[in-house]
Amino acid sequence: MKAIRFDRFGGPEELKLVEMPDPEPGPGDVLIEVHAVSVVPGDWKLRKGLLTGMFPVRPPKVPGRDGAGIVRAVGADVSGFAPGDRVCFTCQHVDQGSYARLAARPADDVVPMPEGFGFIEAAAVMHAGVCAWIAVVETAGVRAGDRVLVHAAAGAIGGMAVQLCKHLGAEVTGTCSARNRDHVAALGCDRIVPYDEVAFESEVSGLDVVIDLVGGGVHNRSYGVLRPGGMLVWLIAEPFEDRSAGLDIEVRQAMILDNREILSAVVGLAEAGHLRPLVSRVLPLDRAAEAHRILEAGENTRGRLVLDTQRLAS
Repeated sequence: MKAIRFDRFGGPEELKLVEMPDPEPGPGDVLIEVHAVSVVPGDWKLRKGLLTGMFPVRPPKVPGRDGAGIVRAVGADVSGFAPGDRVCFTCQHVDQGSYARLAARPADDVVPMPEGFGFIEAAAVMHAGVCAWIAVVETAGVRAGDRVLVHAAAGAIGGMAVQLCKHLGAEVTGTCSARNRDHVAALGCDRIVPYDEVAFESEVSGLDVVIDLVGGGVHNRSYGVLRPGGMLVWLIAEPFEDRSAGLDIEVRQAMILDNREILSAVVGLAEAGHLRPLVSRVLPLDRAAEAHRILEAGENTRGRLVLDTQRLAS
C-alpha cells in the first residue's frame, strides 16, 4: 500500500510517499480502506520530535490521528462491522497512523460514518469533534445558561467547541481574527471578539468557562475574565504559567483519550446537524509535507485541512 512516513524527526521534507506491506486485521481488528484523514497540529509536532516526552514514538512512523473509509475485512471476534461499511476511526500518536491507503484498527476505535457525510467531511469532524466533546462536556461540564469564551473559535477544534456549546444552550463568545468574523458568526457565536482589533479582556467578564486552545499570554489573560468559581480548560498549547493558586479559579487540562462512547456521541451530533464539518482545504496524499508546512506556519486558521488518501498529485 502507499503511505506517508517519516524515518527520522525533522522538517516537513522528512515526510515521504512510500510503499509498505498491506496490514492484516488481527483478532478484534477492522481493516479499512482509507479515503480521507485530517491533518492535526499534533502530527507536525510529533514529526518534529517535540512530543516525545508525552508520546514515546520512534521513527519510522506513519502519522495521522483519524480517518474515514470503507471496511475491507474484519478479524476474528469482531461484530457490528462488515466489508463495505463506511466508517470513521481514530489512531493514537503512539500507533502507526492514518496517512495510508489501508489501516487496521481495533474495533473499539471504529464507528459508522455519519449518515449523509462524504469521506472528507467525516474525517474533518472526527478528531476535532472528539477534542471539543472532551473539553466542553467531559472536562468543563458546560450546561444551558453558562457563559463560555472559546479562544481560536475559527479553528477546527474551536469551531466544534462553539457549535457544541450552542447545542448545550450556553451563551458563547469566540475570539478570532477579524477576517474570520463571518465564519465564526455562522457557527452560532453570540459575541465575537477579533483579537487583532481589541483585547478580549476589555470586552467580556464574569464568565463561567474559558476554553483555551492557544495558551501562552492568552491563557494568562483569561483568568481575569472568569467569575469566582469559574473554570479555565486547556488543551495542549503554548507554554503558560498556572496562576490559579490563591484564586477562586479551577484550571483543568482536557485529556484527549478516545473511546467508542465519545466517537459515537460525535457521530450522533454530526448526523443530527449539531456539528457541521469545517474543511479548510483538501490535498492529495503525496502533498502531506505541504499540509504540514501550512499548519506549522500557522496559516490554517479556519477549520481542518484534510488529505484525500486515494488521490495523488502525480
